[in-house]
Amino acid sequence: QVQLVESGGGLVQAGGSLRLSCAASGRTFSSYAMGWFRRAPGKEREFVASIRWSGGSTDYADSVKGRFTISRDNAKNTVYLQMNSLKPEDTAVYYCAASAWNDPLRLGTSYDYWGQGTQVTVSS
Repeated sequence: QVQLVESGGGLVQAGGSLRLSCAASGRTFSSYAMGWFRRAPGKEREFVASIRWSGGSTDYADSVKGRFTISRDNAKNTVYLQMNSLKPEDTAVYYCAASAWNDPLRLGTSYDYWGQGTQVTVSS
């Protein structure tokens, strides 16, 4: 059993930056691929970014590519989402998820565990 806890969300002006963190419990964090998803008001959940256990093989949605960076620190059992040049359309609840090497990582059904979500609001 894995527990995920997101933090770092908040209110920021357009053009600003935030770094989300996802702390995972257990000793097998490094064996999981990790992903970030988001759900905006009135919208379906969408894929944001993913990273495999090695730290390589990152993947990003086109809407965030070049602005967001996913990374992980296996020693700290933590995955991060650095968000730069934020836009109002980035406003959403952001969820961290862990996958036991399932594919494709762009699909939420590939993930075994989910965090509670953290709110990100970008004002114009």
